[in-house]
Amino acid sequence: MSGSGIGIGRRGIHYLQKLKAANIPSDLIEKGQNCVIDASLTLIRERAKLKGQLVRALGGAVASTSLLGVPLGHNSSFLQGPAFAPPRIREAIWCDSTNSTTEEGKQLNDPRVLTDVGDVPVQEIRDCGVDDDRLMKVISESVKLVMKEDPLRPLVLGGDHSISFPVVRAVSEKLGGPVDVLHLDAHPDIYDAFEGNKYSHASSFARIMEGGYARRLLQVGIRSITTEGREQGKRFGVEQYEMRTFSRDRHFLENLKLGEGVKGVYISVDVDCLDPAFAPGVSHIEPGGLSFREVLNILHNLQGNIVAADVVEFNPQRDTVDGMTAMVSAKLVRELAAKMSK
Repeated sequence: MSGSGIGIGRRGIHYLQKLKAANIPSDLIEKGQNCVIDASLTLIRERAKLKGQLVRALGGAVASTSLLGVPLGHNSSFLQGPAFAPPRIREAIWCDSTNSTTEEGKQLNDPRVLTDVGDVPVQEIRDCGVDDDRLMKVISESVKLVMKEDPLRPLVLGGDHSISFPVVRAVSEKLGGPVDVLHLDAHPDIYDAFEGNKYSHASSFARIMEGGYARRLLQVGIRSITTEGREQGKRFGVEQYEMRTFSRDRHFLENLKLGEGVKGVYISVDVDCLDPAFAPGVSHIEPGGLSFREVLNILHNLQGNIVAADVVEFNPQRDTVDGMTAMVSAKLVRELAAKMSK
């Protein structure tokens, strides 16, 4: 990991320790933190309000995808580069090497298909010494602010996979019940508390299942799973589909019908679900993964009301010089946006 990445990941914690060591009154620190959080939420709120008004004024949209960036990388167990992903994904979405039409024929330059409310300023909040308990609440509140502006539906750009917990929590709480979750990943990310961190990117789905935010959790693309991963899967009733049996499971997975009897479907795509031949720019390279077309077939053919989604774990610091994985991540975002909007 580069020195700059480590600095971004730990700066806020060290800053707070220095303030406490200097005997700065705790109420002064807390007041400052609250002001920064309020300002951050205000920016998301006002941008979401503006984009929602625009979509409603245009008319004809029942659901409209809106991007929300969460540039968080400090809960990664290996590299923290995913914190730099959201701007690279946005850049690739609008790259002139391709056009703005999705495979389904929807136009991304139509605000009724795709808008953008910007990023949660994760590093600026952490720089004030805000801990992860509060940071996760800020992320959840930001998601709810987007959902408040009907017909906007959040498509969240990570960031490491720890962000899925506060996003799914927000979606479930806002809609008033659990959702079905389709999780594409090389790893199940269901450790109880990986390396002692309950918010680890390897523990996000344990938090989701503990909270009762998902009725069904389907994990697809799994090819790096420990005994604990399987035991946790059994504990929470997770449907785990490993790559070693993908040929057998393929027909079922490419014809999924989810969300009936719950509040909708949430999709979480970890870019490392793909074989590294298609997406080398990830922190945890696991050969033997899904092809890009296999992932698109699963997404395109899914029947269900998709209420929110995320694309996570793209690491620009490990990408090829020509930005191959950025373009792959952007294509995933483009096709998810088309699927979600209606």
